[in-house]
Amino acid sequence: MMLRVFKHYLSLQIILLAAVDLLVLCGSMYAGSLMGIDAVGPQAGVPASGTIWPKAMSYAAIMFLIMCAMGLYERDFVEVGREYYGRFTLAFGLGLISQLLLSYMAPGLFTSAGIVALTVLFSIFGTLAVRGVLVRAINQNVLRKRSILVIGCDENALQFETLLDKYQLRWKFFVVGFLPVNSGRLAVEPEKLMHNGASVLAVATQHQVQEIVLAVRDRRAAHLPMQQLLDCKLAGINVVDLPTFFERETGHVQLDAVNTSWMLFSDGFCHTSVRCWVKRMFDIVISLMLLTLTFPLLILTALLILMESEGPVLYRQARVGELGRTFDVMKFRSMRADAERDGVPQWAQKADARVTRVGRVIRMLRIDELPQLFNVLRGDMSFVGPRPERPYFVGELNKQIPYYSSRHTVKPGITGWAQIRYPYGASVADAREKLQYDLYYAKNHSLFLDIIILLMTAEVVLLGKGAR
Repeated sequence: MMLRVFKHYLSLQIILLAAVDLLVLCGSMYAGSLMGIDAVGPQAGVPASGTIWPKAMSYAAIMFLIMCAMGLYERDFVEVGREYYGRFTLAFGLGLISQLLLSYMAPGLFTSAGIVALTVLFSIFGTLAVRGVLVRAINQNVLRKRSILVIGCDENALQFETLLDKYQLRWKFFVVGFLPVNSGRLAVEPEKLMHNGASVLAVATQHQVQEIVLAVRDRRAAHLPMQQLLDCKLAGINVVDLPTFFERETGHVQLDAVNTSWMLFSDGFCHTSVRCWVKRMFDIVISLMLLTLTFPLLILTALLILMESEGPVLYRQARVGELGRTFDVMKFRSMRADAERDGVPQWAQKADARVTRVGRVIRMLRIDELPQLFNVLRGDMSFVGPRPERPYFVGELNKQIPYYSSRHTVKPGITGWAQIRYPYGASVADAREKLQYDLYYAKNHSLFLDIIILLMTAEVVLLGKGAR
C-alpha cells in the first residue's frame, strides 16, 4: 500500500519500518546508557539515566539519516541479502564514528565510548530483528497482495499486465480479472475476462476487490459505466486510472499510458511563489555549505587536472534550463581538451576513452559536478532538478519523445529524481526512460522530495552507482 506524503508516494512498509527503527534506535541509547557508566559529569560513576533523551533523539536522527543515505529504505521493500549486509555494516560503522565525534564536538551530548559501543551493538541486533520480522510478514502475505479488477480488455489492458511484470509488481498485486467495455479489440487472454452481466460493484464485491484500475486511454470513447464506478467508489473501493496507478507504484510518469487530457487535469505541476522562494533559499543554503566544506577538495582537484593534461581546469558548455533558456554550465574538465574535435556533440559512453585518469575518479565520486554550485548560486540551476541537457540533444529529443519539453518547467539540477532512479543516459531510449522520472519530479516537486533526493544522492556517491 502506498501513502502520499507532501505529494510524494511512500510505501506503507517503508514508513512502518522507519518508525519502528527510530524507536529501536532511541531505545538502544536508553539501554546502552542504563547498562553503561558515565565517566564524567556530576553523576560520574552512575548510570546516566537523567539526561538520556536528548542523546537518544540526536543519535536516532543521525543514525536514521545515515541509514537513508546507505539505501536501507528503498522504495520497494528490501530483502535481506549480501548487498544489504554490506550497506548495513557501513551504515553502523559511520554511525559509530559520527556519534563519537558528536560526543566531543557537543559537550551537552557527551556520551562515553563504552556507552556508544553498547548503543550501536543494541541498535544492530534490534534493527536486524525488526527487518527479519517484517520480511517474514510480507512473505506470508500479511502486508501484500491487493486484489485488483481491471476495466478494459484491449491493448491498454494488455499493457497493464506487461508493466506489472516489467516493474516487478506481481508480489504486491493480484489481478482477479478484466472487465470488458465497449472499446477496442480483445487483446487479453479470454480466460482472464470477467462476466460482464452483473454490475461492477457486484463483481468487485464477489471477488473482494480492493482497487479498480481503468485501463482505457479515452474514457469517453470507452463508454465507461460511470454510475457503477461511482457506486464502487462510495462503497470504499479505490478507483484509479492507469497513469496514476503506475505513477504511484513506480515513482515515474508512464509515457505510454498518459495523454494530454491526463497531463492537463491531474494534480501537480504547481509553481507557487512560496514554493519557489523556499526552494531558492534551500538552494543557496545547501550550496554555500557544500562550497565551504569542499573548498580544499576543489583546490586539490584543480591541481590534479592541471598536472595530468593540458587544457582548462573548468569547462563551460551551453545547456538548456528553465523554460528553455540556455546558460553555460560549469564543471571540472574530466575529458581530454579535444574530446569533440569534430565539433559534433556525443553521448558519454561507458569506459569512454576520452576520459582522463583524474577524470575517471572525479566522475565516479561526482566531484566533477561541484563547480555547478556556482550555477546554483547564480540562479541558473537548482540543487535538485532534471539534468540540464545540451541544446543539440534537446532539439533532437523534442522531435522523438512526447512531452520532452515538459521537463523544462522546473530549473535543472545538480542531482535529481531521474539521476538517482535510473542509470546514466546515453541514448534516445535512455532519455525517454529518464523523462518519465523527470516528469514525476516536475509534477510532484516539494521540499520533502528534495530532501529525499539529497539523501539518496549520498547513496549514489558513496556506492559509486551509475557513474560514467
